[in-house]
Amino acid sequence: MLAEIQVSPRPAGVPDAPFAHVDAAIAVIQASGLAYEVHAMGTVVEGPPDQLWPLLRQVHEAALAAGARGTSSVVKVSEGADDSGPGIEDLVAKFRA
Repeated sequence: MLAEIQVSPRPAGVPDAPFAHVDAAIAVIQASGLAYEVHAMGTVVEGPPDQLWPLLRQVHEAALAAGARGTSSVVKVSEGADDSGPGIEDLVAKFRA
């Protein structure tokens, strides 16, 4: 399964770390051990549904736990019936320089 999450905390961070609340959300993904790619407008994560669904909630809530006054998240999910893919690499490899 693939999931893309865009977390938009309010504010995104603090004066000395302007994206601290976003970074806290990404840190949850990094700690998951799942394959992921951070992009300018969201992060794509690849893994089993039983791991991804709870992770998406944890990522959303991480921005609040880091001190954001509020947050919105946009989530896109892609899953095959047999859970065989495609994966991140399958979809983006041909566009890499």
